[in-house]
Amino acid sequence: MTRTCASSVLVALALAGLAASGVAAPLMTKPQVANLISRVENGVDEFRNYLERRGDNARNAPSSPQAENRRSRHGTATESQKTIGQAKKDDLDDALSDLNRSTNRLKRKFNATQNWMETKAQVERVLEDGRKVNQAVLRGSRGSEVARLWAALRTGLNDLARAYGCIPLAR
Repeated sequence: MTRTCASSVLVALALAGLAASGVAAPLMTKPQVANLISRVENGVDEFRNYLERRGDNARNAPSSPQAENRRSRHGTATESQKTIGQAKKDDLDDALSDLNRSTNRLKRKFNATQNWMETKAQVERVLEDGRKVNQAVLRGSRGSEVARLWAALRTGLNDLARAYGCIPLAR
């Protein structure tokens, strides 16, 4: 083998090694990415529906004597506490509405394209809105079911981010 041929083989092997080492984002088919988007979309809907049910249950729950007794021992919430609680709830509702809207937009754009990577801008918007929800969830203590649902949704968002080569959400 000549020196030129040998160096060409070495360069080709080096490039093949770089490609195999994971420098680029993983290659996925459009149906695989569609599955990731559907999981995120379903997770957003499930999370939103749970929060709506929980809010309705809290408003409609009859007051038991035990609950009344607990309230009287601990006192009632002050107006400033009520205002802060409502603001936190509104922050989460607004962030979740933005995430739902951006997820629906991603789904529409994704379905209309042949090359799924063209929707990277929409995925980045979904992730930005997901970060807002993440901050709102972490700021308030909303219970273990909210934490569980958000963890599952955040995992789906992070899987989608990795498919597109974007930065995943922090925990």
